Amino acid sequence: MSVDREDIEKLGELARIDISDENAKSSVKSINDVLALVEQLQAADTANIEPLANPLEARQRLRPDEVSETNRREEFQAIAPATEEGLYLVPKVIE
Repeated sequence: MSVDREDIEKLGELARIDISDENAKSSVKSINDVLALVEQLQAADTANIEPLANPLEARQRLRPDEVSETNRREEFQAIAPATEEGLYLVPKVIE
């Protein structure tokens, strides 16, 4: 896949920006360089490679999943403008 000058001009028109001839030429080259790199990466054989969450095989230490605060729902709902059956009532914003 490659990009030509017409593609850049069309993108400029869609984005409502004026792209000079010099910028169009450099943009075509830059985008085509990136696309060539992507094609090169896609050519790599990854059939027997397992995906990694982290290239360093690091493990994240997680804190214990423990409740650290008391339930203050009743206190908060007592000062809320409108509640019903334990839920906060808010104005309708979508018609």
